[in-house]
Amino acid sequence: MIAILGCGRIGEALLGGLLGAGWTDIVVTSRTEARATELRDRHRIEATTDNASAVAKAELVVVAVKPQDIDALLVEVGQLLTAEQTVLSIAAAIPTAQIEARIAPGVPVVRAMPNAPSIVHEGMAGICAGAHAGEANLALAEDALAHLGRVVRVPESTMDAVTALSGSGPAYFALLAEAMIEAGILLGVSREISTTLVVQTMLGTAKQLRDLGMHPVELRESVTSPGGTTIAAIRELEQAGVRAALLNAVQAAMTRAGELASAHE
Repeated sequence: MIAILGCGRIGEALLGGLLGAGWTDIVVTSRTEARATELRDRHRIEATTDNASAVAKAELVVVAVKPQDIDALLVEVGQLLTAEQTVLSIAAAIPTAQIEARIAPGVPVVRAMPNAPSIVHEGMAGICAGAHAGEANLALAEDALAHLGRVVRVPESTMDAVTALSGSGPAYFALLAEAMIEAGILLGVSREISTTLVVQTMLGTAKQLRDLGMHPVELRESVTSPGGTTIAAIRELEQAGVRAALLNAVQAAMTRAGELASAHE
């Protein structure tokens, strides 16, 4: 059985992926009975407001609450967990050691950082093992998260970087898309057509990088002709310091992730 504690947007996305893959032995929890009823009616699964009963028979316990709510949840269920279970935390910026300190001794904890595209099952998640988690625990967590997109294993020391790159990454692409759409409008293209042009171009470019295994430099050079339109645009971007700004932005996000974790200790 899988228990998803705190079935919000990402939790429900995981639920949908698991159900679509044929997993049926699932229980989810929510803070309110109204939300539990909504989940029961929509997905035809067990939903409750009782976290303690949900974890009782679960092999995998997914902690999907917001970081500010995790302490209260772990007070409620932490001592009910056993070493035969696996805890998968998708609460942003909460290190495994902080979770382990609040639950029964020896319980395996796997930490994950999925991102927003998980709700359309094109997400990216980094996962890492806590002090008591082994290969079997990682494999179980990886199998579950694979239904949201792709999964990579990383050392926990790089999880703040994962947060900065892929966790916050959709916002960077959305900002870029917004700017390009506005540029199209400035040049006389309707908002609807400009949006279609930009979004499809971003999607196609991502698929080239992923599916064809192209290096970004290779792709950029393939559409950059000598003396052409693209090189004129690239020059403006380089002169504006866009590359440096992105490096600084990701660094700032990583620093902030570390600060949030420290503040939660």
